Amino acid sequence: MADEVLEAAVARGIANFEATTGRVPDAFRLLLQHAPGAFAGYGLLREAAMRAPDQGGALDIKTKELILVLLDVLVGAVDGAKVHAGNALRQGLTLPELAEGLVQCILVGGITTWNRAGRQVMEHAAALAEARPQT
Repeated sequence: MADEVLEAAVARGIANFEATTGRVPDAFRLLLQHAPGAFAGYGLLREAAMRAPDQGGALDIKTKELILVLLDVLVGAVDGAKVHAGNALRQGLTLPELAEGLVQCILVGGITTWNRAGRQVMEHAAALAEARPQT
């Protein structure tokens, strides 16, 4: 990848993270530091996957974030699921919606999915919702 193409892709990846999560998560900062080409490629994929409907995406960002929560729960990626749960809550996801999605994970992955990841994500989201100022 030519340097200017790599730099542009890295900049777009950083901009996408900042626009959708408010910052580049530490795990991805580490990837950027040690494998900028991989970060650039991932950033471009993420940019395409996380487009809002007004940018050509079919699903709204809240739904996409919920899907990412549920996929992370199914593979046991608790930290990622918590990040995406926070993002989804900021996009308007409710705790009942999250709980219903997590029940779908139990249907696919069994009760162990709840015990290993789902419960922690639900507790985290409930704490975030409780701490959020009511409007």
